[in-house]
Amino acid sequence: MANGDNISAAGNDISANAILQSSARFLNVISDGTGSKFQRKKALEGIRNETIDASNPIDATVLQAVFSEISRSLLYSFSDQAEKNRELAIQLETDFLMKIPEPIEFLPSIMPVLVQRLGQQDLAEGSEELRFLLIQLLSVLIKLGDHRIHVYLDDFVRILIRTIVDPYPEVKKESCRCASNLSKKCSTHFHMQSEALIKPLLLTMSHQHSRVRTAAVECLGDVIQNGNGKSVDDVVSHLAQRLFDQSPAVRKAVTQVVGGWLLDLRDRYSFHHKLIPLLLSSMSDDVIEVHDITKSLWHDIGLKYEEENEDDLKDKQDFMKPPPAHYPPTVERPNLGCRTLMFRHVSKILPALSRDLGDWVVNTRIKASQLMYHLILNAEEYITQHLELVLNALYKACCDEEVAVRANVCKVTELLGYFVEPSVWVKVVLPAIQSSQSYNHLMVLTGITSGSSSDQLMPYFRLIAKTISSPDVCHTSLNSVHSQLLSCVDGLMSVFKDSSTEQSYPLFCVLIAVSALCLEQDIFIECQRVLKSLADLHQFDSLQMLYTLHMKELITEYQQSHNNWTSLSLERAIFDKVLLDSGPVVGDFLDDIMPIFVACLHNKKDPEIRLKFFTLLSKLVNNSTNSIDSKDKFSLYAGIVVEQMVMPNCIWKAGKTAGAIRTIAVACLWTLFKSRVLSKETIEPMVNQLLTQLISLLDDTNHTTRLTASHTLTRLFSTMAGSLDMDIVHNMYPELLKRLDDSKDDIRLAICDTFNAYFGCFQNNYDVGLYKAHIEAIYRGLLVHMDDPEPKIQQAVFDVLKIAASIHPPLLKIETENVKYKHRTSKFCDELIIHIEKLRLEYVNSNNS
Repeated sequence: MANGDNISAAGNDISANAILQSSARFLNVISDGTGSKFQRKKALEGIRNETIDASNPIDATVLQAVFSEISRSLLYSFSDQAEKNRELAIQLETDFLMKIPEPIEFLPSIMPVLVQRLGQQDLAEGSEELRFLLIQLLSVLIKLGDHRIHVYLDDFVRILIRTIVDPYPEVKKESCRCASNLSKKCSTHFHMQSEALIKPLLLTMSHQHSRVRTAAVECLGDVIQNGNGKSVDDVVSHLAQRLFDQSPAVRKAVTQVVGGWLLDLRDRYSFHHKLIPLLLSSMSDDVIEVHDITKSLWHDIGLKYEEENEDDLKDKQDFMKPPPAHYPPTVERPNLGCRTLMFRHVSKILPALSRDLGDWVVNTRIKASQLMYHLILNAEEYITQHLELVLNALYKACCDEEVAVRANVCKVTELLGYFVEPSVWVKVVLPAIQSSQSYNHLMVLTGITSGSSSDQLMPYFRLIAKTISSPDVCHTSLNSVHSQLLSCVDGLMSVFKDSSTEQSYPLFCVLIAVSALCLEQDIFIECQRVLKSLADLHQFDSLQMLYTLHMKELITEYQQSHNNWTSLSLERAIFDKVLLDSGPVVGDFLDDIMPIFVACLHNKKDPEIRLKFFTLLSKLVNNSTNSIDSKDKFSLYAGIVVEQMVMPNCIWKAGKTAGAIRTIAVACLWTLFKSRVLSKETIEPMVNQLLTQLISLLDDTNHTTRLTASHTLTRLFSTMAGSLDMDIVHNMYPELLKRLDDSKDDIRLAICDTFNAYFGCFQNNYDVGLYKAHIEAIYRGLLVHMDDPEPKIQQAVFDVLKIAASIHPPLLKIETENVKYKHRTSKFCDELIIHIEKLRLEYVNSNNS
């Protein structure tokens, strides 16, 4: 056997020598560098043909012997002036290393050359493609080497520091792969040099090519995993930025790297509080694959933590509690290890997370709000210890202008309701709501009540309802608060369902406040829907039944506060809305409502609030049969309205505000007459004062006041026809005739209508002889205006005189004939005389019959 081995070795030597002899001329050319670049190229190609590409396969040991002789010559060609020659030499060197059995033996000669070509401050190799080939050669050395390569660790790292930040992307990627392999091959010694690679890798992580960024992240994972774990502190913030990367491959790489560290990093226990937020942030990734990888990694991390801390968790494992009865649906509960990890580190994570919720970068706030959800999901009831910090962060996040942040916060607050007992959060949330009239506190309350158990929350239902219905909370004009109040009421009704009827009144107060004060139609429509839902819980057929249930209690509250109302009081606006929306229900509560009107329409009250209440009263009276007089009881208060509300406000006072009060007061009186809620019996006791007041209003400086007073007098005369004392009647016509000289034609026409009603007040047994002077004055005054320049006025006065003729026809005929020739046209006088003659004939015929 020994002789056989010697023969074989001798054969190999002969073969190696033969190859070297045939390649000698080529080696001489590339060794001394005297030939042209073309000759050197032919020499390199010749060596390849004699060795690597030989027609007959050459044994690996022979190649090893050949390579030991020609390696230095090839390495010399690495610095050849011709780029093609350098390329041939590098490829040939690489191919030899991949075929020989002991490539590690050539490291002493190869590494200095690679360092010289790649590891200098100024790159010796200017070609990107050749730098790529050189880094591939380095990669081959690492892959084919064994533990002995750690001797050259410094040289490897020196090269990689430069090539990882090389301008050529392919070189960057291959360098990252080399660094990863090197860290694994030299794991026992790599920690001494790993920190030198961190900075280049962090720079490369922000490269514009996603594949380069992915390679850098993966390499960073291996470098720290097999190197110095202290570098985690330096890279955490950079990895966090990569979680916002637009490339899913990069985000996936970050997730796998962080998950791998949490599973296998030697010093991972020191970095749990920094790495857990990075991993859990990927739970909300848009790409399903990334989400699934994160979920699987987090599960495995929890299981491994259980195994490593079996002694500490033994009791919990042996006496495992069943899942909470009230647990978020469609959510898989994390294992004990995951929950324990969160229990122990949540206090370190929350402060930074709370700050990120207020970051100026939108994507950071979105990620932070998503992470907060998974943080609480894993912390479960332990989050109670940090409730105040969490709530303060959520209050601010609720104000975020980004919709996605607010949506995530709603999910987080609902999750809090599942894990924090109402006995705890009620003491924190409700005082915050009372102290600040802000929608963000209400948004948190809405979410947390939605997630709470109805059984646990029931003892606090009344307190919650009372809080949101307090004036300090619901009496506001902010649409954002209105929207949250509706959501809160809707959420409470959803949680408590039929039990909501027990505390229906405060919920009703919130809804009518929103209905009265909201300015947006969408909010108003939503409010009506929630009101209908509240009525449905009572099994009422209509909203009016809901108003009937709560009207008495509501009006009683207003009776205690109405004396302090001003025109800007929100309570007054709500009072208006309740009376207008409750419809026929108002008629049942006049005993409670009318004293408020009397007090708020007192002539010493603020003019602005009197204007508001007169407007409200007019609206109610306009639709009296379906509101204030629905039970036919308003007539009992009509006299009070006129005597204590209207007439005192018709008294003349200087100023525009007082004038506006007179205008709306007489308008309200006109509405009362027009709606026929003032009967003759109601008016009779106060008719003298009423007539006096209306006559004074006919001379008001405001056109609208004069016009409305004219219409009101017309209706008053019609109502009291035949019942007025004649002395009072005679005192009226001078003021009426004066209004025929008014500057406004519409008032002059209205006074004509008033005259028509006025003549209806003359009694059938009127003594024309006794009161001839009054009749004569009326006729003469009207005849003057029958010659008015305005045809409409002429016609209207003519119609009045036709009615007035029945009082004393002969006298009117005489007066008409006296002025006939003074008028512009005798048309109306002639027609009036004809009309008087007809009256006379009718009178004679009736007496003869």
